[in-house]
Amino acid sequence: MKRRTILKGTLAMGVIGTGISAGLLTPRSVLAAWPKSAFSATSVGDALNAMYATDKRDSSSKIHLKAPDIAENGAVVQITVSADMDHHVDAISIIAEKNVNPMAASFQLTEHSNPFVATRIKLGKTSNVIAVVKSNGKLYSTQKEVKVTIGGCGG
Repeated sequence: MKRRTILKGTLAMGVIGTGISAGLLTPRSVLAAWPKSAFSATSVGDALNAMYATDKRDSSSKIHLKAPDIAENGAVVQITVSADMDHHVDAISIIAEKNVNPMAASFQLTEHSNPFVATRIKLGKTSNVIAVVKSNGKLYSTQKEVKVTIGGCGG
């Protein structure tokens, strides 16, 4: 009985190994393309242009950005963003204005998604954290300054 189980397991592992080596079982087909240029941009404007093809945005009180006033450790700063927009929210991005690469996170939302995201970002130094929401083809934003006592990007 155990011999048959071992033989079946060995055969299954051989089939899986062959599939992986042939390139049939790689996660490439399920991973979406990501906007590398937005995350490697060195300014807020360049990051927004790379992500949304525009850096024009209106200030909105319908975006709720929750971030600490003072982050004792810039390596782990909890950020939450929600939006009460009149139209569907297509995307939410979080930008750390003074980081070397300001685009910290970006989320593409489906039609049925609740416009709420929570994540942790790194802040190299005291900076404005900007939440950008894309809704109805336009960009809206709000921001909050977060003071950092210990930098998260090697500082």
